[in-house]
Amino acid sequence: MKFKKTKIEGLYIIEPELKIDERGYFARIFCKKELKKIGFDFQIAQINKSFTEKRGTIRGLHFQKPSKAEDKIIYCLKGKIFDVAVDLRKKSITFGKWIGVELSEENKKMFLIPKGFAHGFQTLTDNCKILYFMSEFYYPKYENGVCWNDPFLNIKWPLKPTVISEKDKNWPLLKI
Repeated sequence: MKFKKTKIEGLYIIEPELKIDERGYFARIFCKKELKKIGFDFQIAQINKSFTEKRGTIRGLHFQKPSKAEDKIIYCLKGKIFDVAVDLRKKSITFGKWIGVELSEENKKMFLIPKGFAHGFQTLTDNCKILYFMSEFYYPKYENGVCWNDPFLNIKWPLKPTVISEKDKNWPLLKI
């Protein structure tokens, strides 16, 4: 696994190293020991899968509040998404900044998102399947979010949104 730093401290793009032969390929998509080398003691609490039918759909921006904050690894199994992480760490010099990365079944990249970030994505193709490795269990009372079109964040979504849930439309703007 190759870990590529982004412009925001703590965010990494993970590129699996493929072992290719006449059968196809083999790739490691999670390794506790390799994550530890870059400073993450990632314990998987649960693994989630989502399916999104329509191109242009936005899911997010979601996070869990402390003391149930979570690290995440996002992996696109089918289709293509524009995956976004927003720095919500109030003492960070990159507070309110975001990174967007294209994840797809073709490029096989993953996004490592630490605690203190909101996460969301937009589907760039129909029928996207996403796998989420989570370091914490889901607790509804700790669930929170930031509005996907918050003007302070000014996220440059690649497509005009086609579907957004009522919940995601009604998350608050980021309080500065």
